[in-house]
Amino acid sequence: MTIHPKMQFFLDNLLPVYPEGYTPTLEDIRARNKNVPKGSVEAIHRVEDRTIKGPESEVPIRIYTPEGSGPFPMIVFFHGGGFVYGDLESHDSVCRSIVKASQHILVAVDYRLAPEHPFPAAPNDCYAATKWVYDHADELNGDKERLSVAGDSAGGNLATVVSIMSRDLGGPPIYKQVLLYPATDRYQPGNYASYEENGSGYFLTTEAMALFSKLYVQNNELPNQHYSSPINAPDLSGLPPAYVITAGLDPLRDEGELYAEKLREAGVDAVVRREEDQIHGFFNIFAIMDSKDDIKEVYESIGSFLNGAAVVR
Repeated sequence: MTIHPKMQFFLDNLLPVYPEGYTPTLEDIRARNKNVPKGSVEAIHRVEDRTIKGPESEVPIRIYTPEGSGPFPMIVFFHGGGFVYGDLESHDSVCRSIVKASQHILVAVDYRLAPEHPFPAAPNDCYAATKWVYDHADELNGDKERLSVAGDSAGGNLATVVSIMSRDLGGPPIYKQVLLYPATDRYQPGNYASYEENGSGYFLTTEAMALFSKLYVQNNELPNQHYSSPINAPDLSGLPPAYVITAGLDPLRDEGELYAEKLREAGVDAVVRREEDQIHGFFNIFAIMDSKDDIKEVYESIGSFLNGAAVVR
């Protein structure tokens, strides 16, 4: 499988070089994230940082509002980062591009991170933030009947988990879910060929996923373990339609696509779009390289899905 030339440039020139045999630590990974250039960003009509009450502490959010009179459909976005890094800044460019493509109000959530705050802190924060957005729709000039969720990687996990929690806990109703190369299973490399094919050399590695999983879920005896691995949920029926975007050179490719298949088996509309020549994290990578036009059509497809385009099986 051929890699996109700009992804190859990223791998060859923009990743830190560690000594042979050295496995990056959490501190290395967090430092790398803080030092990544953010690239240019889309101009948005209004961007506001706020802090809302969470289940155990305050939760920072960032509200992006497009031009127009509204009320606007809304989307709550959860950033990726293996549940251990990432914040409002790391995905600012991606959020702005989604707003441009969809003309939705987007609320990004800076949920608590592991290992300091292991599972279920992240899904609890994300669910609370989604409830807050629904309850404050009028204040935000939003349409609560069209409240969707989205996220990439770990955030894709959280988006579908919030969808399950909303069904299980009686709301708020979720209109649609957009899952960008989502992590849907606990670390199970032996179950997926994509780990064998893409577990090294393509940015996200098998070793990194093992570390993230260990730091995120520290107690396997807690209830609702499927809120950490939604692919193992006992019932996926009654969930919102899903648009799952995967990358051909991603170790998480197969679990994302299998999750969409399980949704369809449960009677949920779900469509998969695989970008064959891309690696995990390509939305962010194109952003930092100021090359978002390379995936403009992918963003447009997200906007079309959110704005009522039919889901094709």
